[in-house]
Amino acid sequence: MIMRINIDGLNINYMDEGTGDAVLLLHGWGGSIQTMIPIANILKDKCRVIVPDLPGFGESDMPKEPWNSYDYAQCIKRFIDALGLNSIVLFGHSHGGRISIILSSRYDFVKKLILIDSAGLIPKRKLKYYIKVYSFKLLKKIYVAFSAGNSEREKLEKFYKKYGSTDYRESQGVMRNTMVKVIHDNLAELLPDIKAPTLLIWGANDEDTPLYMGKLMEEKISDSGLITLKGAGHYSYIDCYDQFKAVINMFLKDEFNK
Repeated sequence: MIMRINIDGLNINYMDEGTGDAVLLLHGWGGSIQTMIPIANILKDKCRVIVPDLPGFGESDMPKEPWNSYDYAQCIKRFIDALGLNSIVLFGHSHGGRISIILSSRYDFVKKLILIDSAGLIPKRKLKYYIKVYSFKLLKKIYVAFSAGNSEREKLEKFYKKYGSTDYRESQGVMRNTMVKVIHDNLAELLPDIKAPTLLIWGANDEDTPLYMGKLMEEKISDSGLITLKGAGHYSYIDCYDQFKAVINMFLKDEFNK
């Protein structure tokens, strides 16, 4: 069932299906309820599954100003409170993992945590990256100086549409600045504060949040274990769905068999 709720002036679209213990699924950047349906289908006959469109995605309202990961976590905490959820199993994929790390490090209502190809760490930078960044900045400067356009703002808009990252090009309005904020959030110092049993699931070939990030999270989170899915990328739960399903059912068997 698709429902809507107002949280601090923002209309949040969410799916709420099944009965019993609550499981909350948080999607990644650019995702929506639809991208989490494969996970919801594993769980909905065993528990209550809640999947929101995060603000700025799907059918939910955009934030009124640029947000960072902590702003998203605050919004989801109020969403949890508004639904009267006192205890949840929390899933976070990619950007949803950032939110999940913050929530599970701060609150004890998270009884089990599943992070899937989670964001939240600042990636290691190689020389190639810095060459690319500075080349991009130089290209932008030249483009603004010599391209046609009535204003610098119009020229920059054209530049980013042509040369910006896919996520940046597809973001609109306040979400572009939000994306810049969240990708610079380094949540490493929060990991030791996570007390809930934590399952880390990673695609061995993930290029967006590489496997070393999962290994680092396993080191920092005391009660955690890492499962690597061979041949899978950033959407490991789709790439190796049957393996993912088996791992999830095993990790949550005590929750389902109460």
